[in-house]
Amino acid sequence: MSDRTATASKRRSQAILGGLAGALVFVVLIVVFAVVRSDGDDNKSTPANAAAPVPLQTSADPLTTEPEVQPGTGGPLTELVITPLVKGTGPVVKAGQTVTFNYKLIPYKGGAVIDSSWSRKQPFTSQIGAGKLIAGWDQGIPGQSVGSRIQMDVPAALAYKDQDLRFVVDILDAQ
Repeated sequence: MSDRTATASKRRSQAILGGLAGALVFVVLIVVFAVVRSDGDDNKSTPANAAAPVPLQTSADPLTTEPEVQPGTGGPLTELVITPLVKGTGPVVKAGQTVTFNYKLIPYKGGAVIDSSWSRKQPFTSQIGAGKLIAGWDQGIPGQSVGSRIQMDVPAALAYKDQDLRFVVDILDAQ
């Protein structure tokens, strides 16, 4: 009976470790990325306190150049603000699609880069509007065109709850 007890104990330990690893992956995805749900264009205007977007470097394909991201100005964000930097000519992204992005993230008020697919030299792919990313992405990405570069100013309520964020996102593909 002690062999059965040892085997059961080992299985419980493996199940617990597997569950913890899965939870850690889930938390990292939530903390690092944002999910997008379309709720129209009514929240995609630029408020007076939004910083002007940084002009892109000139190249045949601007999405091949890593963007510079400047901090925002003004008080705390109260709404999601989408600022087009490069107008894409591809199909419009719809909630539920699997989308490939490059992105760069800083605190809205400025500071060191929090995360960047550019630094990993590998675009990020995720389903949009499926609860896998932050709510700011759920609301900001659907309706954008493939080939676009957008600046997303995401209030804390639609991000990680502790700070406003500024993303520059290149929408590379949508399936």
